[in-house]
Formats: sequence, C-alpha cells, structure tokens
Amino acid sequence: MSIIKVHDKEFQPYIGAEELQLRIKEIAAQISKDLAGEKPLFIAILNGSFMFAADVFKYLDIEAEISFIKLVSYKGTKSTGNVVTSIGLDEDLYGRTVVILEDIVDTGKTLNMFLPQLHHQQPKKLLIAALLTKPEALTYPINIDYLGFSVPNKFLLGYGLDYDGLGRNLPQIYQLIEQ
Repeated sequence: MSIIKVHDKEFQPYIGAEELQLRIKEIAAQISKDLAGEKPLFIAILNGSFMFAADVFKYLDIEAEISFIKLVSYKGTKSTGNVVTSIGLDEDLYGRTVVILEDIVDTGKTLNMFLPQLHHQQPKKLLIAALLTKPEALTYPINIDYLGFSVPNKFLLGYGLDYDGLGRNLPQIYQLIEQ
C-alpha cells in the first residue's frame, strides 16, 4: 500500500484489507452468537456501508435478512450537517431484532436523526454495528453494540468511504494527508 491521489487530495494507508476482514469476521461471529435463533433484519445505510454490510452478511452463520436505506450527510470532506433520506425502508420492524450496519459513526447526527424513526416501529431489539467511529467527533450519544475500530478525527477513504464519489472501491482504508 502506498500513497494515492483522489481528486486533488493525497491519502496514506491506514487500515489494511487483511486487518479489516479479520475484524469483520470477529464482528459477524459475535453477532451470530448473540442473535442465534432470532433471524434478525440488517439495515445497511448506503452508500458507505455497502462493502461492510456485504462482508458482515457473508460471514454470518445465522438466518438473517438485509435491507438498505440511503441517508446522506456528506459533501466533499465535510459533513453538511443535514441528513437526507434518499431511499426509504419498506420492511415492517415490529417485534423484530434489527441491526443497523453503518460504515462510520462520525458526529452521530445521521443515526441520531434516523433511530427515532426505527424506534417508532417498535422493534424487539435495535442494535448498531459500525466499522468505524470517531470518538473525538461524536456530538450525539450513540451506543455502538458491535464496533470494528475507533479512529482519530481525520478524513478517511476506501472500503466504502468516498471523497466526492471516488475511492469507495479500495479494499483498505486510507487517511487524508493534511497539507
């Protein structure tokens, strides 16, 4: 892994593909153990979580369903502060165990605005699995039940995370080199 350039910014390697996959397998194993016999519904938040969601889902050894919702709050390297729902949720959550799959919990605003909509549907359990969180940036209290990595408050790219639409396809995570 070496320094890469996306648009006008340079990024250095931060978390390698093997390390990501190992941690995701551990998360999936813990979820499978904790939710054995429940047939949970996983809700992946697009666009960023698509790779994390796919990998968690393929490593599960329990019956489960998956659905997707699109929530948007980023433009460039900064959060806009506004959360927009572009694709909604069709499934009935009443009495179900639901696991939210999120790529990164940054300020927590996206989940803070989305979770009440889910609680309103009265799921039996509502859990959160996030690949990454930035504790320094967190301004809304979000309880993450299954966490991959705590990371510094730096802009990250790869493995589903993008910079203005590019970089999501990278199998590892890169960190912005500050100029």
